[in-house]
Amino acid sequence: MDDDARFAEFVAERADALLRYGYVLSGNPHDAADLTQEALIRLHRAWPRVRRKQDPESYTRVIMARLHISTWRLRRRERLAWDPPESTHLDALPSDVERDLWLALRDLPKKQRAVLVLRYYEQLTDAEIAGVLGISRGTVRSHASLGLGKLRDTVAHPKTSNGSPR
Repeated sequence: MDDDARFAEFVAERADALLRYGYVLSGNPHDAADLTQEALIRLHRAWPRVRRKQDPESYTRVIMARLHISTWRLRRRERLAWDPPESTHLDALPSDVERDLWLALRDLPKKQRAVLVLRYYEQLTDAEIAGVLGISRGTVRSHASLGLGKLRDTVAHPKTSNGSPR
């Protein structure tokens, strides 16, 4: 029996046990699958040496533990930055009207905002929007009409930050 056939036999016999071990390590089925897959790839590279010298399952479990620890260490070092990096951008800054429009859009009720974004930004049809939001096409049209009316009023009569007209 050649090495590839023996490796395939080992994987067929022990993959489920290794997957369960990965789940115990990570606590997440997706991470467990990734750990198991990566460990088996590394085991395959070292298969002739490992098969002759030691227990392949123990070797694979050590690989999985080390992979999990290295992943955990990398995640621990990550630092999330809430502010975007300081750099120049090539896009033109929005005009006052565009900025007012985005602010007015932000202030719309959620469904009206969703309908307008899906219609004008994503360019979906009423039927597609209805499918995405789980509402009727008539409701899509109603929300679009109400939202556009509020946007027209806001753009036609902009308010300052204290709420009074400009």
